[in-house]
Amino acid sequence: MTTDAARARYDAALAIARAAGETALGFFNARDELVIEQKSGAQDLVSQADREVELLIRARIAQAFPEDGVIGEEHDPVPSRSGYVWVVDPIDGTSPFLNGQPNWCVSIGVRGPEGLVAGVIEAPVLRETYAALAGEGATVNGRRLRVDPEAVLTSANIGFGATQKTPPAETAAFVLGLYREGGVLFRNGSGALMLAYVAARRLAGYYDPGLNAWDCYAGLLLVREAGGVAEYLGSDDMLTGGLLYSGTPAVVADLRRLAEASRQG
Repeated sequence: MTTDAARARYDAALAIARAAGETALGFFNARDELVIEQKSGAQDLVSQADREVELLIRARIAQAFPEDGVIGEEHDPVPSRSGYVWVVDPIDGTSPFLNGQPNWCVSIGVRGPEGLVAGVIEAPVLRETYAALAGEGATVNGRRLRVDPEAVLTSANIGFGATQKTPPAETAAFVLGLYREGGVLFRNGSGALMLAYVAARRLAGYYDPGLNAWDCYAGLLLVREAGGVAEYLGSDDMLTGGLLYSGTPAVVADLRRLAEASRQG
C-alpha cells in the first residue's frame, strides 16, 4: 500500500524533474558555451550544466523535505534524518548531451525505509516523462507501461552499458555471445533511458557491467512497476556501483549467462 509520505515524494519528484529538465534544456541549447572537464577518462565528462542542475534539484528537495537525504553524482551526500534518500543524476548521458544528441535525461529515484518508492526520468528533448510509484505502476507521459511477459533475447534489441571501465576483452566477448544467439546490441549513452526503454518495450533487456545508483534507481522502479525484472548489485549505501540486469525473467537469465561467460574469458 502506498503511503502518504511516498506519494508526496513522488509528486515532488515529478515537479522537480520537470524543472530540472527545463534548466538542463537551456544549457543544452547553449552547450557550445559550457566548460567541460574530464573525470575518470575521455568518455567520462562533467560540465557546468551537470553541477548546476544538481544544485537546483538539491535546493528543491531541501525546501520540500529538509529531513531527507540526497545522493547525487556531482556533489557530496546529504545524510537522511527521515529514512528517505533521493538518488539523483542531473544529466544522465552527459556525453550525448554535450555532443548534441537527444538521448539524455534527468533521473530522480527515492528510496524509503521500505525500499524504492518513487522514480522519475525526464527526457526534455524527447518530450517524455517516465514515472513510477511503488505499487501503482509505471507510465510515460501518463500512458501505462507494461513489459511483454513473452519477450526473449531476440524479441527486440538488447541494451548494453559497458564503458572504458570494462575490460575490452570482456566487452567483446559479451557482444560476440549476444550476436551468436541472434541478439542485436543497442546503446545510447544513458543507463537511465535504457532502463526506461525496457519498461516501455522498446528494448527486450539491458545489461550493464557497472552502473551507479544515481544512474539506475529511478529506472529500476520503472521496470519493476512495469512487470519486468531489474536486478542491481550495487552497495546498500548507494555509494558503490555494480552489475545490472533487466528484462523478463527469461531475458535476464540469458543476459546473466552471457555476462558470466564474458567475464570468464
